Amino acid sequence: MARAFILAVTLAAAIVLGRPGAAQAQSFQTLAPQAILFDADTHSVLFEKGADDAMAPASMVKIMTALVVFEEITQGRLKLDNEMVVSENAWRRGGAVSGGSTMFTVPNSRIKVSDLLSGLLVQSGNDAAIVLAEGIAGSEDNFVRLMNERGQKLGLKRSTFRNVMGFSHPEQRVTARDMAMLADHVVSTYPELYRYFGQREFTWNRVRQQNRNPLLTMDIGADGLKTGNIEESGFGLVGSAVQNGQRLIVVVNGLKTARDRSQEARKLLEWGFRSFESREIFAAGEPVGEVSVFGGDRSSLPVVAKGAVKLLLPRGASDRMRGRIIYQGPVLAPVAKGAEIGRLRIERGETKALDIPVYAADDVAAGPLTRRASDAAIELSTGWFRKALSRTQAP
Repeated sequence: MARAFILAVTLAAAIVLGRPGAAQAQSFQTLAPQAILFDADTHSVLFEKGADDAMAPASMVKIMTALVVFEEITQGRLKLDNEMVVSENAWRRGGAVSGGSTMFTVPNSRIKVSDLLSGLLVQSGNDAAIVLAEGIAGSEDNFVRLMNERGQKLGLKRSTFRNVMGFSHPEQRVTARDMAMLADHVVSTYPELYRYFGQREFTWNRVRQQNRNPLLTMDIGADGLKTGNIEESGFGLVGSAVQNGQRLIVVVNGLKTARDRSQEARKLLEWGFRSFESREIFAAGEPVGEVSVFGGDRSSLPVVAKGAVKLLLPRGASDRMRGRIIYQGPVLAPVAKGAEIGRLRIERGETKALDIPVYAADDVAAGPLTRRASDAAIELSTGWFRKALSRTQAP
């Protein structure tokens, strides 16, 4: 019971980065109720607005549908030339008779996985989504469970999936931040399969359709990902573009028209490429702070990130930023070097600029019995104090 109580206490060590009185970040305005701009290399957030608001993903959910398919392929459980059968269910709910976006499948026909992926990601085919789900997991419900399991592993804490197409469902909700994280994972983990998102057009059943992502036709380096639009979501888009080796990921949602969607996404990307530069905050191997250790041969432990910690900051500016190391503590000894300890979070004004894991910089052995007894007594007394304080402060 004591160990569980200790781990439930969240501690934060604060650091301040930058110089007082520095210039403020360049402002940006967007019509999108929910938006985020994310740098894939540094994991810096350049802009956010309503990024943690729950929103309906519409067909943007097909990025997660594709992710599960990509994972099946990379794990060797599925091949691109495998064929899947178009069920009556897939045709009725997602085919031409459904009236929604479709790749125009034919009932009982057999289609290669590679073509289904093209139909899913170019034409936003609802029929392709259902065929893939049924072919991999036996049913859409089973496949959706895989989507939610994968989302939890990726840390998409505010996202819940209930279907593979993006149809309206009161429990199917995501956030712009989660969708940016999902897109970043797809791009970095499946570079060979990611190309399916960037196809300009695809023809199936003698019907030629253009990719619905408007960024692909703009000269801004765009190479994916996915649009979405249902009544409750408005017009949304998850996109990615590369310029001079820099990849940015943009998410916008809740817009009133397709034109607004394409313009707002483009403006965000162009502003990000034009207005920011990379700066190193901590060198590789440099401690970003220390955390308290319980029962060890030392009372504190330095923590580091994997590699250098970099941020994208407005060009020529020197913003004042606030950083925190968030961890469950005190950390219990023994601790192995390289063990994940918590997260480094850096805020630039109202923007959550960075959120990355940090790791133990050294080994910490269990301390002598006297040290462990002393730490236990201190933790017990401070634990009682915190508990009493929380009661006195309760409304």
